[in-house]
This record gives sequence, C-alpha cells and structure tokens, in this order.
Amino acid sequence: MNIYKFLMLFILAIFSTNTLSYGSSSSKKACVKPKFSKFMPPHLSVVTAQSGFSFFASSLTNPESIKVSVKKQAVEVTINKNNKGYSITGKLPASLQNTYARVDIKATGTNKCKGQGGWLLKIAEDDNNTTK
Repeated sequence: MNIYKFLMLFILAIFSTNTLSYGSSSSKKACVKPKFSKFMPPHLSVVTAQSGFSFFASSLTNPESIKVSVKKQAVEVTINKNNKGYSITGKLPASLQNTYARVDIKATGTNKCKGQGGWLLKIAEDDNNTTK
C-alpha cells in the first residue's frame, strides 16, 4: 500500500509542477497588434496603374514602422495623424498592369507587437499605353 500512495503522490506532484510552470495569464502583458481598416479602393476593386490608395491604422501603431508594398515592391506613403489613429495614402507602382496585386501592410505597435494587413486589387491595363 505504501508504494501505491507514493506513486499517487509522485503523479500529482508532476501534474501540479507542469500546471504552475505556465504562470497565470494575468502575469503576462497582452500583445495588442496594430489594426488596419477603411481600405480604399475597396477589396477586389479594378483600378489602373498609379492609382491612389488609402487606409487607416489604429492609434496603437508606431507610425515610423509602417511599411507598405504592392506585389513585393516598396511603396512610398504619406502618414497623417488624426484623432483616432493614422491616415495613410500612397500610389500604386506604374509597372503593375493587367494583374492582381496585394497592398501589403506591416507595422509595429506602440507595445512592440507586430501587425500586418492588406487587401487585393485588380490593376487593369492602362488604355493610354496600348497600341491598336
């Protein structure tokens, strides 16, 4: 009987050690990622090369960390602070025509959490550059 009691005590000790090793959720800082919204033109819109686009980043976003690319091409953006976050505008690259392209957003929050977002656009062929 002593072996049985010792074995039960040993098993309970192992389970309680594993449970306590994770700590409580209140002892860890929550990671709040930056959020992106109000994408213009909307998802799956048909646009032309060099069309303007805009989106909104939450106030938890570090504005210096915002990086935007379209089909893996870096895009220069303008960032304006407003009362609820940041308004970001830019233009699609001229080289992209007759293709689908994702406007890809990456940024770090004020609490060092990384966030990403974006949306897909269809870039039509520019009628001015086509020969008939």
